[in-house]
Amino acid sequence: MIKEFLIERISWILFIFATQLLILFVAYLDPVLTLKPILYIVFIITLLFMIFLIFRYNKETKFYKLLKERENNFDSTDLPNPETPFEEIITTSSTEQTERLKQLASQNKIILEQEKDELLSWIHEVKTPLTAMHLIFDRIEDPKLKSDVTYEWLRIHLLLDQQLHQKRISFIENDLHIEKTNLEQLLFDEIKTLQTWCIQKRIGFDLKLNTTEVLTDAKWLAFIIRQLLTNAVKYSEDSDITVKSLTKNNQVILQISDSGRGIDPKDISRIFDKGFTSTTNHSDQSSTGMGLYLAKKVAQTLHIHIEVESTLYVGTTFTLIFSKRNEFIDVMGM
Repeated sequence: MIKEFLIERISWILFIFATQLLILFVAYLDPVLTLKPILYIVFIITLLFMIFLIFRYNKETKFYKLLKERENNFDSTDLPNPETPFEEIITTSSTEQTERLKQLASQNKIILEQEKDELLSWIHEVKTPLTAMHLIFDRIEDPKLKSDVTYEWLRIHLLLDQQLHQKRISFIENDLHIEKTNLEQLLFDEIKTLQTWCIQKRIGFDLKLNTTEVLTDAKWLAFIIRQLLTNAVKYSEDSDITVKSLTKNNQVILQISDSGRGIDPKDISRIFDKGFTSTTNHSDQSSTGMGLYLAKKVAQTLHIHIEVESTLYVGTTFTLIFSKRNEFIDVMGM
């Protein structure tokens, strides 16, 4: 703060020193004036000016020090009390701007909530005709046409589901219900949803479930598994997807392995980033870059650790490591 004060008052300092030099210069040119008394006067004035600077520093910087140390928030009540007209101007201006920003933030929050509610309502409305369409598919006699139409329907269904959970994720804590969840049944339900797509791509599932029960939120865990299975099916062809579960160190571990195209080593650290798709096949228009990002966010809320191992053009394994039962006290308290 001393440096800032000196820079702010540099014009004062230069003016005083210039005045002292002028007095000395005049005393030097005028033979009537003796230099010694003038030097004494200049010294006294300089000393008084230094004392004055110290006094003004303590007085003027007090307000700005408090202003600098205050928390960066919308609370205008913790602004320091002004003691001068300029400080009063700063306080008034800051208070008015803070109140204005709070009003704008409140208005924007209301607008965003309305838009979110409208989008959620629209998604639910769209799901009704989608369900009706799925029932109509049974009337299609051409197996090839039925498979193609069902696949496109599934893509729309998965994208809507992802969008629905993306909007809900901001208030996920209000929607959690921790309970004993049957992994086997949950996996069967998700695989059944992808059945048509898997048949089209000639993909099978090999389930090796040594542990079938886990303590978590069934709905949100299903969303995580849905994203991982969808990715596995999407990037695989003519192969099996292996799903294994086991208990190790009192923790349930679930692994989903595919033999697809794999992930480039330089992409591993970025696959959970929002909007990241791939550098291997960057022109893939069907990828949104949101699935794994949302899965990671949900997993963090559920205290589930996600690990990934992959070899390019060999396959990928995603591992879900569930928290120990005694570590779920915090989650169940939400």
